[in-house]
Amino acid sequence: MTPNTLRAHFEQLRAQGLTCTLEETVGFLVPLSVELAQRHAAGETLFVNPSTISQGEAGRFSINVALSQRAPTLPRDRACLAPEERSGLPGNARASVYAVGALLYEALTGASVGPGMRRPTELNPTIPATIELLLAKALVADPSHRPDDLLALAQALHHLAPQASLAPPPADESHLDRGADFTVDISMSMLPPNQRAATSPYDVRVVENKLAKPILDDRVVELGALKAQLESDPRPRYVVVKEGMDHGPFRAIELLQQIATHGFIDSDILRDSLSNDERAIKDWDQFAPFAEQARLHRDIKAEKAALERTVVREQRSTRGKAFFGIIAVGALLAAGVVWYFTVRGAKKDDLDVMGETATNVEMEGDLKGKKRLGGAKGGGVVGTQGGFPILGGGMSCEAAQNAYVEEMKIGQRGQADITAGQYGAILNSGQFMGGCGVPESMGVYICAAVQNGRAVGVSVTTTPSSPRVAGCVAGAVRRINFPSHPKLDVTRTTFSPAK
Repeated sequence: MTPNTLRAHFEQLRAQGLTCTLEETVGFLVPLSVELAQRHAAGETLFVNPSTISQGEAGRFSINVALSQRAPTLPRDRACLAPEERSGLPGNARASVYAVGALLYEALTGASVGPGMRRPTELNPTIPATIELLLAKALVADPSHRPDDLLALAQALHHLAPQASLAPPPADESHLDRGADFTVDISMSMLPPNQRAATSPYDVRVVENKLAKPILDDRVVELGALKAQLESDPRPRYVVVKEGMDHGPFRAIELLQQIATHGFIDSDILRDSLSNDERAIKDWDQFAPFAEQARLHRDIKAEKAALERTVVREQRSTRGKAFFGIIAVGALLAAGVVWYFTVRGAKKDDLDVMGETATNVEMEGDLKGKKRLGGAKGGGVVGTQGGFPILGGGMSCEAAQNAYVEEMKIGQRGQADITAGQYGAILNSGQFMGGCGVPESMGVYICAAVQNGRAVGVSVTTTPSSPRVAGCVAGAVRRINFPSHPKLDVTRTTFSPAK
């Protein structure tokens, strides 16, 4: 980030939880619009964004000509580019009208223009409602229906706070609605329609959809908020390119439903028909978290199916041995009765009862056993193997422990537990988290319930909280091959943030 620029000023305010006041915003946008009008009239083309606007010694913001010839790299700066500038060429006066609208929006709300943006009065109720109409005209995605008169835009901005700046040169403000070769069409604006009016059946359907059952897990509060933002724009603007064919256009709610039901995956190409921005779903900040959640659900479903097939094979093998097992059990019972009456008078009954044990393997080398009085009823158990209940997987670590019920016969000894060292050799390196983009400043706590070499239950908590990272790490743990053991073991490990 370049110092002494409008971008640096925006970020300083954002760090303090503040935004520009209306007077401050009008104070720098009116003279900036006049300067842009003069430069474009002289034939200049420019990339206009906060990083190309420098602050002089007197505190006045103006275009830095050298910086304005380079395409922006910061995401918030790229959000100020008009769609026609995405090809990599600087824009004309129409593109600068779009940029001034984007600057106005970010200055007053602290947010960026793009998919999922909210109307400014929803983010900042102190903003005059007249600003929304001005933004709707400036942020028209199609340049052929966007105004090109920067002086008219400066005049309209000056009316919002007349005492905040010098009056711009006189201009015909009707040029913000139409010109000799264009008519402004705000239906193509990046600013979402006003949902509070609900003036059409189309809007009513969107309101009703908000009352439907959430697509994703209720625990993911951040995704719920993001979903609400995307649904605020009911226009069918998203096209998905899959297997060489265009699908859509979809409304945001329809696209999210397609992702949740695995109609589209994270590698499919998504195009915003308003901004003409096109890239893989996983590269869209607004849609990538939903695609990642859907992928995790697919992995869990495949894991359950594989485990169920294994259980069926084990059950078929067990039936072949059942007859001989019955005979062996009968012989053992007879021998047990003889032994019982033989030793009863010689010493007290010595009944070795082994209850269900959830083994907690601490990565520091501390191995502890905690008695559990029973598991949750039904749900997670899909069969048995050698007398041990087999869990179906796809649960949280805590749910796996609750579902596990191990019944041991009197005098029977369980197999040796897997050691902390065996788990440590697998988990301590943290290599399985390599593809999840875990920042060095983030702490990660993992609880994994392991049975038959698979993590049937996983819980991941991150500090600070990040549902995306936690979901990715949980999926990575579920794919690890652990030492195979029919009993349920629980391992917990903590990766502390780098200092």
